[in-house]
Amino acid sequence: MSTMASDESQSKTYLPAGMPAPAAAPDGVDREFWEAARRHELVVQRCNSCGTFQFTPEWICHKCHTLDLGWHRVSGRGRVYSWERVWHPAHPALKSACPYLVLVVELADAGKVRMVGNLLGDPMREVNFDAEVEAVFEDHPEGFTLIQWRLVDR
Repeated sequence: MSTMASDESQSKTYLPAGMPAPAAAPDGVDREFWEAARRHELVVQRCNSCGTFQFTPEWICHKCHTLDLGWHRVSGRGRVYSWERVWHPAHPALKSACPYLVLVVELADAGKVRMVGNLLGDPMREVNFDAEVEAVFEDHPEGFTLIQWRLVDR
């Protein structure tokens, strides 16, 4: 249930309706990422030649420059690398959602690749750097799934 939407009884998502739906890039380089998210799996691109993980998806390995890239399923657990409490909406639909928390999460089982996402829950909480988080898959009625984050209880 949303902690930020203005009408708690109708919202099942963290942020309010009205945001543009994410979609795979026209060239399809990130299609598997979005398809995996719909299956509630977190995947990261990995070079089949040198084993290097990378995110965001590209057609070429950042390390060895091969075109032999694949996708690797990861645990969906990581640590807070950085965070920001957002007070000013980046999109008009977010006007009622501020403040909210955005994280940079470092995935230990993916070569320390970093991903950005929202931290679910109280937007006024304190967030510790290096706090453990896990992915949460948020299905939207429009047919896409977002990856959000929640703190792991210790």
